[in-house]
Amino acid sequence: MNITIVGTGYVGLSLACLLSQHNTVRALDIVESKVSQINAGISPIKDREITKFLASGSLDLVATMDTAWAYENAEFVIIATPTNYDEERNYFDTSSIESVLDELQRRGCKACIVIKSTIPVGYTERIAQRYSGLNIIFSPEFLREGKALYDNLHPSRIVVGVPSEGSSALRELGERFIGLLQQGAEDLDIPDMLIGATEAEAIKLFANTYLALRVSYFNELDTYAESRGLDTSQIIRGVCLDPRIGDYYNNPSFGYGGYCLPKDSKQLLANFQDVPQTLVRAVVESNATRKDFVADEIALRHPKLVGIYRLVMKEGSDNFRQSSIQGIMQRLDEKGIPVLVYEPSINDESYHGYRVTGDLQQFKQSCDVIVANRMTEELSDVIDKTYTRDLWHTE
Repeated sequence: MNITIVGTGYVGLSLACLLSQHNTVRALDIVESKVSQINAGISPIKDREITKFLASGSLDLVATMDTAWAYENAEFVIIATPTNYDEERNYFDTSSIESVLDELQRRGCKACIVIKSTIPVGYTERIAQRYSGLNIIFSPEFLREGKALYDNLHPSRIVVGVPSEGSSALRELGERFIGLLQQGAEDLDIPDMLIGATEAEAIKLFANTYLALRVSYFNELDTYAESRGLDTSQIIRGVCLDPRIGDYYNNPSFGYGGYCLPKDSKQLLANFQDVPQTLVRAVVESNATRKDFVADEIALRHPKLVGIYRLVMKEGSDNFRQSSIQGIMQRLDEKGIPVLVYEPSINDESYHGYRVTGDLQQFKQSCDVIVANRMTEELSDVIDKTYTRDLWHTE
């Protein structure tokens, strides 16, 4: 099978590695350095499985910037371009998808086009009518940054959505795509769903908003416990012994962040226009409330210089996008509290106006309060002046 993947972010690159085990895959990107790294067997993103797969040299995968060659003879074209959330329009910026569809329509593409980018509810139906000559389906991804290929090798489920006007032939293509994902996975008996495209879009946004809800719930529990001088860990353990709740995804933080949860919850809220709701709005607002509380708690220590330990969203990721600790930095800055960032992956001396250092010892010595969303052994010698709500790494 000849497959073209457009975009080599963590979604596109993980799919490229997964599918090129058994198929010929061409990965199209506009960034020359990423293309060169992939072709050299080097992962441009931090992901243990992707790094291992690319280094193996056993994949039938070539990255390219040549659009014509990338689409030549493609039987499936997978669009995995970024769709950032536009705060002013309350809508995902889907222009990158439409740019690809314009090109494919111009070329008279007969391949099955699979949208993997996150999109608003109802988008596939509208776009399928606009590009009526193309075979368009939607398949949401349920991946974690830093573990994207692992999650494709061991998927919780595979969902493919077909537009309501889709022919039986398009549904068959949807089934074939499910088969391709199953073929590359290491697990057997993976649950799969071939459903309407709009329902598939809703699954993605509701799933991520539920995860944001769970993060917010335990963060608000922690806010209450810290405000009342209670032991958060004991309360969480007691709550989570109930099997209906479960002892997982319950470690307090500075808020949910990363590329998916903030934008997906906001997009779902926007999709609720004219539909009664209170909970989804509360999930979005709770994230800001948590950051306000954390910043206030830090300010109560009357610091002269606050050290921000790492900008990455979570362990095993190299992504700064929408990391929750940046919201804390902004609030401290508004309070007039100076900030120094320790981030060894940044070569510049500043990041969005904040001073940056790669010298850990100098960082520890100069800051009277150190803020860490997630605790680490590197801070064990300065734990007395470290502020974190990470319960399970500090026991």
